[in-house]
Amino acid sequence: MKTIAIMSRKGGTGKTTLATHISVAAEKAGHTPILIDLDPQASAAKWGDYRDAESPAIIATPASRVQQWLKTAKDNGATLAILDTPPNAGHDALDVANAANLVLIPCKPSIMDLDAIASTLSICEIAKVSAHIVLNSVPARTTLGNQARTALPGQCAPCEFGHRVAFVHALNHGLTAQEYLPKSKASIEAQVLYEYVEKQLEV
Repeated sequence: MKTIAIMSRKGGTGKTTLATHISVAAEKAGHTPILIDLDPQASAAKWGDYRDAESPAIIATPASRVQQWLKTAKDNGATLAILDTPPNAGHDALDVANAANLVLIPCKPSIMDLDAIASTLSICEIAKVSAHIVLNSVPARTTLGNQARTALPGQCAPCEFGHRVAFVHALNHGLTAQEYLPKSKASIEAQVLYEYVEKQLEV
């Protein structure tokens, strides 16, 4: 079983959006994913409450129990674990990074988000885990995305999520963009991100 941790010290960067979309894309690709919600706000778990589908499996648990749940997930046949994490940079964040094969760091193209990345990258460096920054909520028809890529201190994924209402509407209905509007730009962006993740994990 491979594990993806979606981490950011700052709240509101889009961690849950990435986590839910990767989980559904992984299931469509033939994986048995489990989405582990470590955030006390339990946004991913609440998203699951709105779903009609019983999958992907979602567990809400404190970050201190992540290793136990990863073992349980693997023992029960999960092939991919996605960790939706709280916005902090404490000891739990290092434990989560140590448990991951890959870390994604969502980041909006704003100076406050860019400034918040350094501590998350430091944690990933200590854990010796590959970290990739994913630009999120990038406004269309602007140069903000390119400007952010130039300013980013770490490895930036070549794909990004635009500032699209399809992501919001989908999450509000317990869906992802792939399910809500399969032919939308949001759906295509989610699939491209998943394929990038799949390549990094070699799965």
